[in-house]
Order: sequence, then structure tokens, then C-alpha cells
Amino acid sequence: MKTVAYKYLPPDLADRLRGFGLAVRRPMEGPRQGQHRSPHHGSSVEFSDYREYTRGDPPNLIDWAVYARSDRYVIRRYQEETSLRAFILLDTSESMNYREGGIYTKFEYACYLAASFMYILIGQGDSAGLMLFNEDVYKVFQPAGSLEGLRPLLLGLEEAQASGRSNVEAALHKVAAQIKSRSLVIVISDLLCEPAQTLRGIRHLHHDGHEVTIMHVLDPGEIRFNFAGLVELRELETGQRLVLQADEVREAYAAEVRRFIETLRKGCMDCLADYYLVPTRKPVEEALHMRVTRA
Repeated sequence: MKTVAYKYLPPDLADRLRGFGLAVRRPMEGPRQGQHRSPHHGSSVEFSDYREYTRGDPPNLIDWAVYARSDRYVIRRYQEETSLRAFILLDTSESMNYREGGIYTKFEYACYLAASFMYILIGQGDSAGLMLFNEDVYKVFQPAGSLEGLRPLLLGLEEAQASGRSNVEAALHKVAAQIKSRSLVIVISDLLCEPAQTLRGIRHLHHDGHEVTIMHVLDPGEIRFNFAGLVELRELETGQRLVLQADEVREAYAAEVRRFIETLRKGCMDCLADYYLVPTRKPVEEALHMRVTRA
């Protein structure tokens, strides 16, 4: 990895990512001898220690004797430790090509995030896979557990192009149907569809036991309507055009964007998914810090 320069994981970025870690809340399934909790119990697994109860943990795991003594909700750790298997679901639809004037298009920025997440996961002894979608999930790279195994996934990012329409809900349902064991699913997308559609797919993944992280990538120009005067807007995925006076719609546009983001944020919270709004002007490492920690 040190001798090869990958477009979305250059050596200087890889160096800065060393020591980053990514944990999950829900019990995961995977090869043993990892650092994450497994859902499997048994008499041969001995008590190790306590940890604080967090939202999303099964209430039946709370040690009520400790609560009676201290008013603290804690869980006795009987679980075996297991390694984590994660899948990065990357939006490659045409709308991800948008850039108003920043350094990266949404797609390029999303690829840096995807490469970084996979590198961090593999660096901590876990495995990471990659799924590309627009109207459908059209390319799947099975999870890699080593830096050498990460090579085809990084090359796959370099070869990918943003084109076609998106169907986020269909992609999420398909991922839920394809992943057979509890995993972490990191969705990197602009989510430019009705929030209700996205949330139906997220609920499906959550219902099947997966932990979901949403990295909602938007260009600053999509968040703040910076146009002035008479402008012509073109919808990237359909080619439809709209001519309007920017000053007349700016306030309504801002209100709609706020509604769009808050609906997604609240919906994700309701189904215990992590939601992060990521403007492309934010340095990639700062965006990662919203979800990962430094050891």
C-alpha cells in the first residue's frame, strides 16, 4: 500500500488515517478474534466486564442488580469478541457529478470517503466491501480483510463513473436482501429523492439487524441557493431545465432544504441509524471525524 499511489487514497491521506478507529453499537457477526461484540452467547463464554447501556442495546441485557445499587444502566459483557464486516454503498448516479465551484464533485468527495472508511476498517482488523449503485446495485466487491485485498476495491473506485438516475430505496432493499449476516452498512449519497423512500430502505436494513451510517454528501451550493438574477437550472439525471428568478425562490428553497435534511435526520434517529450531513467543502478528515475516533 505504501508504494502504490491510489487516486482516492494517496499516501499522505493514508498516513493521516493511521490510528483512526470505527466502532459499532449493535452486536455483529464475523470471524472471531476481533474487537466488536458478537450476538452469540454460551456457557463457555465467561463474564468479562461491564459497559454503559446505550440506545439500541437490548433492554434484557441490563444488569438490574447494578442499577438498584447505583442508578446506572450497565450491561454485563458475556459476548465473544468478533471482527466487523462492513459494506460501503456508494451512489454513482449522475447527480453526484455536481460541483458549483469547490475542489471536488460530490462523486469525487464520496470516493475519498469510501476509500478512507475501507482503509480504516481494514487497518483495525475488520473487513470492508464496496457496492456501487445508481438505479440498481450494479457492482459488488466482496469484503477485503487485508491491505492487499483492498487493492481491487480502490481500483474499482477509480474506474467508477457517475451516470444514470438513482434509486436509493431499491438499492437499500437489494443490499438488505444480499447481506446474510449482521453488518455495518455505510451509505454515501446525496439522497436526492423523497426522504420517505430512503427511510423505508434504512428501516429494512435496521429490521434485519444491520447498523446503518448515512453520509449525506451535498455541495454547498445545494444547501445555500447562491444564485442571483435570472438563472436556468438543469436537472442532471433527467436533463429537465427550469428558468426562474433566483431572488423570488431563495427563501422557499432554503425552507425546503431545511425540511429535507431534518426529515432525513429525524427519520434516521427514529430507526437508530447514524446520520451525518457532509458538505463537500468540509475536509475529508473532518467529515470522517464525525463517525470515527482517533485511538
